[in-house]
Amino acid sequence: MKEEARVQTGVPTAEDLELIGRYTRRTLAAEEVYTFPVILCDNDIDRDGERFSVPALEKLAQLFVGRTGIFDHDPKGKNQTARIYRCQVERQEGKQTAAGEPYHCLRASAYLLRTAGNQDLIREIDGGIKKEVSVGCSVGRAVCSICGADRRKDPCHHRPGEIYEGKICHVVLEDPTDAYEWSFVAVPAQPQAGVTKGYAGGGIPRLEKAVRAGAGATLSPGEAEALWTLAKEGRLFRERAVEEAVRISRLSVPGLDRKVLEKALGRLTAEELENWCQAHRRRAAGRMPLPQTAGAGQAALGENDSFKV
Repeated sequence: MKEEARVQTGVPTAEDLELIGRYTRRTLAAEEVYTFPVILCDNDIDRDGERFSVPALEKLAQLFVGRTGIFDHDPKGKNQTARIYRCQVERQEGKQTAAGEPYHCLRASAYLLRTAGNQDLIREIDGGIKKEVSVGCSVGRAVCSICGADRRKDPCHHRPGEIYEGKICHVVLEDPTDAYEWSFVAVPAQPQAGVTKGYAGGGIPRLEKAVRAGAGATLSPGEAEALWTLAKEGRLFRERAVEEAVRISRLSVPGLDRKVLEKALGRLTAEELENWCQAHRRRAAGRMPLPQTAGAGQAALGENDSFKV
């Protein structure tokens, strides 16, 4: 069978079956297996203003071999549908990225079983319906293309999408540390493939995006630590804001019970606490000059505002 016909029908070669055999409990016959190619990601700038470097793609080519394919990044066993058995970086001659570099993509070969339950999925793949994919992975660095700063550790003032001295600013993803899965999705971040990325130790923007979209998000150890740190800092700033609100309230209206105030003000949001303090500060100022408390007042509330959920 010619190579073109083999790819179109999803029939594995003897070499394919040998590679696939690394993940099966028994040797499968060619008629039991359906194979198909898939572009996982590339080095072009995606819709989030990010791209993988070519060395990052080469590392991902190693990490993604053996990874399972699911749907919509929902990590449930029932969503497992395919597995990658071969992966390599390919350069497309004559094609350039938005950053002016030679275009490279991460092309994988995946397989699934020809079962009664998979017949519709196989037809959808062949018919181009199930086509777009997205990958879940972690990277060690997210580098500004303008100044080279690691934006997770040393955030710079450059903004992705803006032009600086004729160059478009974007984030270059470097040093992949893990590959979780790849998914069939409806709208990928990358036009040619799609990517959903998690940064080790710096995935808070990704988590915020997932929460706002009503989707779930799996935390890496670094992300969990970063989120825990933010939560502790947020609680500390909130406690100080409530204390300041209680102090201003008792100056404004002498005789108010501290415990009652703490209970009532503890239910307010950061913005409501700030408005409360402003109103009672003006009222108290009419009665007596207000002493300033170090680290409290408007500055403390302004900082607390960053931790609104």
